[in-house]
Amino acid sequence: MGSIVIKTEIPGPKSREIRKKKETYVASPLEPLAPFFIARGEGAVVEDVDGNRFLDFTGGWGCLVVGYSPKPIVEAIQKQAENYIHTDFTSIPYEPYAELAKMIAERAPGNFEKAVAFFNSGAEAVENAVKIARGYTKRRAVVVFDGAFHGRTLLTMTMTHRPMPYKYIFGSAPDVYRIPRPNIHRNKYTPKDFERLLLDTVAPDDVAAVVIEPIQGEGGFNIPQPGLLEEIRRVTEKYGILFVADEVQSGYGRTGKFFAVENWGVVPDLISLGKSIAAGLPLSAVVGSKKFFDALPKGSIGSTFGGNPVACVAGIEVIKMIEREKLLDRAIHLGKIIRERFEEFQRKYPVVKEVRGIGAMQAIEFVKDHDTWEPDAETCQAVIQEALKNGVVLAGAGLHKNIIRLLIPLVITDEQLKEGLDVLDKAIETVTKGK
Repeated sequence: MGSIVIKTEIPGPKSREIRKKKETYVASPLEPLAPFFIARGEGAVVEDVDGNRFLDFTGGWGCLVVGYSPKPIVEAIQKQAENYIHTDFTSIPYEPYAELAKMIAERAPGNFEKAVAFFNSGAEAVENAVKIARGYTKRRAVVVFDGAFHGRTLLTMTMTHRPMPYKYIFGSAPDVYRIPRPNIHRNKYTPKDFERLLLDTVAPDDVAAVVIEPIQGEGGFNIPQPGLLEEIRRVTEKYGILFVADEVQSGYGRTGKFFAVENWGVVPDLISLGKSIAAGLPLSAVVGSKKFFDALPKGSIGSTFGGNPVACVAGIEVIKMIEREKLLDRAIHLGKIIRERFEEFQRKYPVVKEVRGIGAMQAIEFVKDHDTWEPDAETCQAVIQEALKNGVVLAGAGLHKNIIRLLIPLVITDEQLKEGLDVLDKAIETVTKGK
């Protein structure tokens, strides 16, 4: 028997009843992907309030590399909550903050002293990385790339590319400059064009930071062209600009390395982390050279709940679990299974144009025309809905909503992964039949 069990129509009667409450009292822009309401989760499986069981390939939008509610993390959270739930670290400090900072600093790339600061969300981590860069360089400009997603605060929303729904009419922050992310297939630029693109856009003496996702998440799991990250590192060093790697989605083992930039041997000045850092509890971090933090005035960065003790204890256990269960190796193994099936989809279904990714971080792109890369959002979204009806929750991505990305828990079993991929295969077949 597989992990997927569908007992009722989706959504079931209990979920429909709860949805009435959601529609009455919850702000309408907060529209969930799944039409059902979760009752419990374990590993990669969620059970809804009606007893239906699904495979979650979104991992809470990438927050669950260690899966739903692993026992050692639950126990650590319970023990910490019994002692004390909260005190701001800048009020009364506590050891879990310092211990988790030590663990992250020790694992971050670079042969220099490092420091860590904790915040609540990925957007806060990115925004504070920019603050640190501005404070150290005494410059204000920030350079970002096409296809980027960095968050939803005013600054990070400005840094994010997709206009709808993230920008809408919400305004924008100053001193943010966007340049093409070199891709010889899409925009004809190569990594060697990066310096010229930068110089054509903004005076480098004004630039505090170049911020890049080593692998774009919301943008569609876009892999950097060979040599791009190395060229960004060379150019930023040349002009005294800080290289900030946004690893909120790509970090914590998803690619088979703890940090995605390790796949290229590149050492950023600062790395922002979030999502899977605390198994789903609100926590994010900035890690980088200690000298950048030391250049800032006392009290210039911080957050009331950032680095909450319960979240920090969970974060400590997440790293222990990644290493104890060899989840970096697991990501590579899972990635091979996914890649083989995705390439099979590419051969079987003309709508699947490209397969891309590293480790378990894999995606497929749907197009209407192979030569022009005209995006096929309609088919992609229909496939997501068809898979959902049959027990698999999938995440879309891309500026044009024509990409399916996998954000699976790395604790998923081979059997569960294959079961989910079978559902995806059947969904593509069903949606494209007759096209």
